[in-house]
Amino acid sequence: MKLCRALQNLIKFRSAFDFGEREVAHWFPGHMAKGLKQMRANLKNVDCIIEIHDARIPFSGRNPQFQESLDVRPHLLVLNKVDLADIAHKQSILKRLERDGVKNVIFANCLRQRDDNIKKIVPQVLELIENSPRFHRSEDRGYCLMVIGVPNVGKSSFINALRRTNLKKGKASRVGAEPGITKAVLTKIQVCERPVMHLLDTPGVLSPRIESVETGMKLALCGTILDHLVGEDVIADYLLFTLNRLDRFSYVEKYGLQEPSDSIEQVLKHIAIKMGKTQRVKAITGVGNITIKVPNYTAAAYDFIRAFRRGELGKVMLD
Repeated sequence: MKLCRALQNLIKFRSAFDFGEREVAHWFPGHMAKGLKQMRANLKNVDCIIEIHDARIPFSGRNPQFQESLDVRPHLLVLNKVDLADIAHKQSILKRLERDGVKNVIFANCLRQRDDNIKKIVPQVLELIENSPRFHRSEDRGYCLMVIGVPNVGKSSFINALRRTNLKKGKASRVGAEPGITKAVLTKIQVCERPVMHLLDTPGVLSPRIESVETGMKLALCGTILDHLVGEDVIADYLLFTLNRLDRFSYVEKYGLQEPSDSIEQVLKHIAIKMGKTQRVKAITGVGNITIKVPNYTAAAYDFIRAFRRGELGKVMLD
């Protein structure tokens, strides 16, 4: 790694990413529109909104329609996947969120078997509810919460973590690595006994209009948009640009490169060869057609992106 730092002074990295004429596809399928409508319909029975978002993008991609449509109840923002995020400037993040009107924030790793921050959720939610009116259902001593967020930020993992922490019970909500696992507002899921507390799981809902191509690229890199809508090659290139910009060169050691590189073609070719990701193609020659092996750049890009999402390329803050 010391060698990488020495070599980076000799390598000219891109100062900006060329998005060209690209546009990130607006991924707002029918179940998302239906889900937002169902959330609004169920709001009268909800005491508190818990928004889950990826800690690597604490500002980018949060759906503004949530605030416009649902932010009439106490609101808690849980920044999940903190184990993958560089939060060295945590206080700056909290101050900016507060300027945006978000005062209650908890960082968490919902996949961790024992996360002390998960233990803080129920007490903080109770405090928020007790400090706000329950004019519509004051006679009910149970509590109903609604979990919201964009796709694949860990809403189901959050629900399962609460059940594990407060009820000592297993999974109640399906967890998946691809966005779009939860496609409907589900029935109530109990997450606490004392007091009785239920959650409403909801589908991940992206904003119909992603504010910028770069925001869309960050969302894609974190897996909240299906990869093929953007293109694995483009996501991989943006990842390489980001790692180099942040001086994160662990990809060099992981894939056995001699030095950092700003060329995604060079990096993917090396990954493909190292990982044995090749494909056979037909080539036309003067003596007829022959079959040759060439690097599978798409498979290599997929491996590179998945390594980032698993935290194998180091902790990163994209915002």
